Amino acid sequence: MNLLEIQSLTKSFEKPDGGSQTVVNVAGFVLAEREQAALSGESGCGKTTFLHLIAGILKADSGRILIAGKEMTALPEPQRDRLRATTLGYIFQTFNLLQGYTCLENVLLGMSFGPGADHAFARSLLERVGLRHHLDHYPRQLSTGQQQRVSVARALANRPRLVLADEPTGNLDHKNSRESLALIREACKENGAALLLVSHDREVLGQFEGVRDFHQMNQPAGDRA
Repeated sequence: MNLLEIQSLTKSFEKPDGGSQTVVNVAGFVLAEREQAALSGESGCGKTTFLHLIAGILKADSGRILIAGKEMTALPEPQRDRLRATTLGYIFQTFNLLQGYTCLENVLLGMSFGPGADHAFARSLLERVGLRHHLDHYPRQLSTGQQQRVSVARALANRPRLVLADEPTGNLDHKNSRESLALIREACKENGAALLLVSHDREVLGQFEGVRDFHQMNQPAGDRA
């Protein structure tokens, strides 16, 4: 059964000269329940925009995005936010942790947008990612790899059915990159979540079977004056 279905998806942005540039033009894409897939593509090719469209952070110009049978592209903004909060988890390259809050508070705040705070589950997630003794630490007190682990725990906080990961190892060294990728994949598997990861790192992509080339999927129509 497909968890994610995309049909004729397009997104353009206005250029400084007033013209329009198409960034995403994807005819079709599917991801099954619990599937783990990776998209390859260099920086600037539209991968992040594609993920933001799936997450409802950006609104598509045309096309359909169906997640667990619900059409994200047909929903008004409040309902898109609700669907994102209850169904999706997002792991950002820059982590996007709130600096004034502890590790535990960052995860609990993520829960506040979904079913509500669950202290026991939040603690168990942070313990699962190796931060048992860092619950009360602030992001500035953590290493880069540890901050990434908090972002993984936060992405899983609302028990999402789909996790999106945007260059999740881009800011990590070689050792932390391998460990973080393994952690993301294991955590998604344990929680029954599908994973869609985008990256330009060949070593990261080499860990996935059947990597899909975003350049081939994405066929922008070009610029319009």
